[in-house]
Amino acid sequence: MLRASQYSPVTRFDLARTIAGRGRYWTTAYLVDGLLVDSGCAHTAGELCAALAGERLACIVNTHTHEDHIGANGPLQRQHPQAPILAHPAALPLLANPRALQPLHPYRRLFWGWPQPSQARPLADGEFVCTERYRFRVIFTPGHSPHHLCLYEPDQGWLFSGDLFVGGEDRALGAGYDIWGIIASLKAVLALPISRLFPGSARVREAPHQELQAKIDYLEALGERVLDLHRQGWGVNAIARRVCGPPMLVEALTLGHFSRRNLVLSYLAGREHRHTRRNGDQPDGATP
Repeated sequence: MLRASQYSPVTRFDLARTIAGRGRYWTTAYLVDGLLVDSGCAHTAGELCAALAGERLACIVNTHTHEDHIGANGPLQRQHPQAPILAHPAALPLLANPRALQPLHPYRRLFWGWPQPSQARPLADGEFVCTERYRFRVIFTPGHSPHHLCLYEPDQGWLFSGDLFVGGEDRALGAGYDIWGIIASLKAVLALPISRLFPGSARVREAPHQELQAKIDYLEALGERVLDLHRQGWGVNAIARRVCGPPMLVEALTLGHFSRRNLVLSYLAGREHRHTRRNGDQPDGATP
């Protein structure tokens, strides 16, 4: 299922596999002046390719390599061979061989599917990706994944945030995510004069600084509660129940890949770095 909407001059594509007549677990791609930001999931690759068949595609930038953001890379590369795929340097091996290097849980295969291989070129932190009318600064923003990046257009104040910011108050986290890295990366983009934020899912935000700050405040306060209970001798599962509430449907659906326990463990794993990160120091590779 594909739905297109316009935030002139940005075209937004909301993409989801259709199950029982409804789109399930949507992801988003954006097209602006020939630049495609992310490519959705494998199950919707045909629809996105059809939507872009008549477009002048100059390049594709992947914000990270999760399967719901790279799913049409391979088909689009064949359809538009002149358009290079650009990504974080550490992402390139995975893009070239996603099935071997990024095994998918059953729920991920169901909702998003296996991406086909694609060949990409590396981006540097602080580099500009230029189209005919715009220039997009690459900002490395690790946390959601080690090789996550955002694109910022300084003249327009646009931020394409991938999955760094999608709103809400998190009570679960994916295995391997770095919660303190997410906080530090959110602080890095908060320092930018952003007029419009284009997330990798959820609604577009106008003048999003208040929401970004609220997200940082929430995550930091939650982390301090976790660390305080841990200092008191509480175990991980007890902390998870206390600060994140009762069991969640997403935990059962993902067989624990997203869980309250993972969130607590991530806070504890990075606790030695929290003071520098809380004071606004940038994560490795991030540009203020």
